[in-house]
Amino acid sequence: MENYITAPLTGRRSLMGLCFQGRRAGRLPLATLLRAFGPHRAVFTVAFFLLVTVHCSLPTASAAWSRQQSGTMAWLHAVYFLNQNTGWVAGSNGTLLFTNDGGGSWHKMRRPTEDALRDVYFSDEQNGWLVCDREVFELKTNDEPQTYLLRTTDGGATWRRIDLSDAHTRVVRAVFRGQGRGWTFGEAGALYATNDGGASWVRQTLPTKHLLLGGAFMDDSHGWLVGAGATILQTSDGGETWRSGLVRGEQHLRFTAASFVESRLGWAVGAEGQVFATTDGGRIWFPQASGVSADLLDVKFVNAAEGWATGAEGTLLRTTDGGAHWASERSGTALPLERICFTDRGHGWAVGFGGTIISYSSGSSFPPAPQLNQRTAR
Repeated sequence: MENYITAPLTGRRSLMGLCFQGRRAGRLPLATLLRAFGPHRAVFTVAFFLLVTVHCSLPTASAAWSRQQSGTMAWLHAVYFLNQNTGWVAGSNGTLLFTNDGGGSWHKMRRPTEDALRDVYFSDEQNGWLVCDREVFELKTNDEPQTYLLRTTDGGATWRRIDLSDAHTRVVRAVFRGQGRGWTFGEAGALYATNDGGASWVRQTLPTKHLLLGGAFMDDSHGWLVGAGATILQTSDGGETWRSGLVRGEQHLRFTAASFVESRLGWAVGAEGQVFATTDGGRIWFPQASGVSADLLDVKFVNAAEGWATGAEGTLLRTTDGGAHWASERSGTALPLERICFTDRGHGWAVGFGGTIISYSSGSSFPPAPQLNQRTAR
């Protein structure tokens, strides 16, 4: 007797259709999966089907994003929201914006520096961190650090500079968890960790020298880092040890961001529209079809079924079936969207070049977006 797995039919068998939406379901022999995908891909297909179908929830309303008035033309590199009302955006030339009404109005904060702000994080309205990046030609000596961190304990009224132990290390991103735990990472496999809320940082050893561009931590122990050279690293002990994940079919892919909804189920995006998914906590990664060729710069899943990705040329993608299918959404801009943030399924923001801020809401429309020369801002 042959074993079967149920899959939806839409005129033909859709092996990876995970959300039925009332469509007729058919039964596919496991032997068919083995012939179609090979043993490893077939196992991944079945596992991914089972994991995502449990959580699958397809909304009836279509996604809608609206342009918010940032009041700046700076290149916005990062966005972080504590909740659906309180958030910060950081960008070039020390640009730092704050909102307490979900982005209905954005307020320029006092510039903590004239250098580019690559990342921003606040644990509450008083305590926050910035990753700062200097232009190489502005350095006066070889021993002067190119990157550094800024920390505030008074909501951004004052900032304290924190230099890392190696002046030649360049970090670009930071990920924080509760209880003062955090990590910052960047070029040449550099990774620093803190246990005291960013007051001090200790370098951790990684099995790579590639540029690290993105990361995600589920808790103080379980985390992932992604970067150039198809690099995906995973830790289950807070970064004391790291192991490399196996990326099927790619050796030179540049990953830019990762998102996990629980310790097993995650996604990573990168150059040329590449999307990869894992169902075993990051040990093995398999490709998904994004349908675009533009570079993807960030990804965020709000649950096991629903996720978003942003990228070059105003690219905005959405999936409601765990990445089995990705669809392009209207972003209202042709400019790069560098980062995306969601506080829940109904509230999200994406930021990018030219002071661009768009927010997720239903029934919105877009005002005309300015077309900029991307060489005018860093």
